[in-house]
Amino acid sequence: MATVVLTTFSTHDLFTSVWLHDGVARLIVSLSGLTDDSLPRGAAFAEALDARGVAVSQLYRPGAWEGWSDAPLVGWLHARRERGDAIVLHGFDHSAGPARVGRRAEFAALPRHEAGLRLRAARRTLGAVDLRTDLFVPPRWIASAGTVEALREQGFTMYADEAGVHRLDTPGAVRARVLGFRASGGRRPVAEDARAAEAWRCRVLVAEVARVARRGGVARINVRAKDLRKPARVEAALAAVDAALAAGAVPVTYRLAAARRAA
Repeated sequence: MATVVLTTFSTHDLFTSVWLHDGVARLIVSLSGLTDDSLPRGAAFAEALDARGVAVSQLYRPGAWEGWSDAPLVGWLHARRERGDAIVLHGFDHSAGPARVGRRAEFAALPRHEAGLRLRAARRTLGAVDLRTDLFVPPRWIASAGTVEALREQGFTMYADEAGVHRLDTPGAVRARVLGFRASGGRRPVAEDARAAEAWRCRVLVAEVARVARRGGVARINVRAKDLRKPARVEAALAAVDAALAAGAVPVTYRLAAARRAA
């Protein structure tokens, strides 16, 4: 991969050039929603990515419950971090309460103060089991302006939403839409056959990832724990990874976005 020398770029380009100026595509694969029950499927998927040389961005929501510090998932995340995965805070406790989150995405509409309280609680919980992180992805990939302010105040260095990856310690962002089975581009065909619709989702994911990689962009694939229950989706996600790698994409994690700083 060519070395990128940062010299005369603007503050915005100082970030984007690291990813895009060399013309090499990047691949980010994230895994979200894992629990102790879904851990075996998540571990199998991670091992399949290991075989391809692809580290995973582990999107983890610690929750407000007690007695979880010895959970198998926590130990597994420690082991995955040692293998190069990135730990990414993915919300805290998506339930009704003083913030009246209800059915909305947890950080989608919170003002700065309430977002800050949740972030501090989440970081204390993660710190108790040595899973500290300065990376953040909001549930459903939606963050309010108040959440972004709170993230910056608390020293987070990166957050990613549905549209791109954003630096918080310096100006800059990379536009790159997250791809997965929750929502994909294109027009869904009218079909009563659930299997036909599912096959369509899988084809779209592989095609979109391949297209982004061929154009030298940042291909972001998110796989949820519920996706791992469907073999067709697992197969499609791995096929999309293979397509990106075949197009020359370099696998990275969200940690790279936080680690890269202006020269």
